[in-house]
Amino acid sequence: MKLVSWNVNGLRACVKKGFLDYFHKVNADIFCVQETKLQEGQIKLDLDEYYQYWNYAERKGYSGTAVFTKEKPISVKYGLGDEATQSEGRILTLEYEDFYLVNSYTPNSQRDLARLDVRLEWEDKFLEHIQALDKVKPVILCGDLNVAHHEVDLKNYKTNKGNSGFTEEERGKMSRLLKSGFVDTLRYFHPNTEGLYTWWSYMKTVRERNIGWRIDYFIVSNRLVELLKDAQIHSDIYGSDHCPIYLEIDHPNK
Repeated sequence: MKLVSWNVNGLRACVKKGFLDYFHKVNADIFCVQETKLQEGQIKLDLDEYYQYWNYAERKGYSGTAVFTKEKPISVKYGLGDEATQSEGRILTLEYEDFYLVNSYTPNSQRDLARLDVRLEWEDKFLEHIQALDKVKPVILCGDLNVAHHEVDLKNYKTNKGNSGFTEEERGKMSRLLKSGFVDTLRYFHPNTEGLYTWWSYMKTVRERNIGWRIDYFIVSNRLVELLKDAQIHSDIYGSDHCPIYLEIDHPNK
């Protein structure tokens, strides 16, 4: 089973920059996107083999998630039900026979940390959600989680300590999630490899020099580890300030 996750930073713009070429070439069984930045009816994708599920933000041109899947899920849940972010279209939970798929666009705490409290409240509700699912079936979680977990996950870690996406609070929430029974799949295969980033500033030559952050993840329940085949970052794919990430895993059984 092949899965892809990509923060497209505006799906309509990304489609103009080759999104569909990559989509068809990678031929994923499940393809998750974040930051779609559109409303219902603003784009039509002819993806014949795929069921499409969209969680739109109420605010125009903002946030939003979608999942394109070859296998029809048993059920789909939109959002976490929290007051602060429910209208922002940040999460989709798809239930399959043998696992849950969660696609998340975690709130950014913002440059001045003005939204850190909202972010930390989200993290608590999110953990409750993931743990409740995991008690029923194993979970495959993906998306832009807006945190570089360890120093190896960003180029300039010394100058970014305490900044949005690299605060002790945000990193601690990621550690808590993993310690509760989950695995960061890329670090399972590449525990100490440097330079594996998924987001780069649009500033000139930053991406070319690979001055980036790894803030996009595939995370799975511990009991799925033996099924993992590969985890990759497709940094050669442009169209967004993020690049796609890829997971290959045997189909889970109960």
